Amino acid sequence: MIRLFVPQDLAPGYGVVLTLDQSRYLTSVMRQAIGAQVALFNGRDGEWTATLTETGKRGSLLKVDEQVRPMALGPDLDLVIALVKRGRVETIVEKAAELGVRRVRLAVTRRTNVDFVKLGRLDAIAMEAAEQTGRLDVPTVEDPVKLAEILDGWDPARKLVFCDEGGDARPAFQALAGSAAPAAILIGPEGGFSPEERERLRSLPFVTPVSLGPRILRADTAAISALTLWQAAAGDWR
Repeated sequence: MIRLFVPQDLAPGYGVVLTLDQSRYLTSVMRQAIGAQVALFNGRDGEWTATLTETGKRGSLLKVDEQVRPMALGPDLDLVIALVKRGRVETIVEKAAELGVRRVRLAVTRRTNVDFVKLGRLDAIAMEAAEQTGRLDVPTVEDPVKLAEILDGWDPARKLVFCDEGGDARPAFQALAGSAAPAAILIGPEGGFSPEERERLRSLPFVTPVSLGPRILRADTAAISALTLWQAAAGDWR
């Protein structure tokens, strides 16, 4: 069944008007006609079935039927990723959504060489990934912020897993095993963290440096690898 994310409240008998893009996808791409069943979720009310009741140039209307899954969230995991080139950051956001991340925070580091990002495009990618993977929420993607500011305002109750290229940190799977606390994974830019950034990160009590192995990974590969290891060691894959 086709799944769509909608911002409206969901309850029996409620009407939901789709956006023009959603309407075109449902009726023109997927060839759904009046009477078709669709799954809806909004990140608050779980998942519901709905029936397509109207179609037209201005959009489509669905009538909400019944709840099929109550609201549930995955592990409390964030991804902090230094800005990289557009194609790679889009891949990272897509895979982060597929791998259960609740929030993507974009960081500006000393070696960041990208200063522009289309947040609307990233939001759309996260929403589409959530629709396809069956999760009941859509991860948020936050505006880029300097890494120093992110660290200044960090909640120490959330462990920050620092993927360190230095080579002297514990293997990620070993360091993460058994941890169930809220966490975030930090991935640096293509050029790596500066010595000053690395020194500060290693001095912070809420930071856990980890190694992703003997090879230097690109940012997108590192993000996917670290998220996979965290889910296997501490998340909902156990």
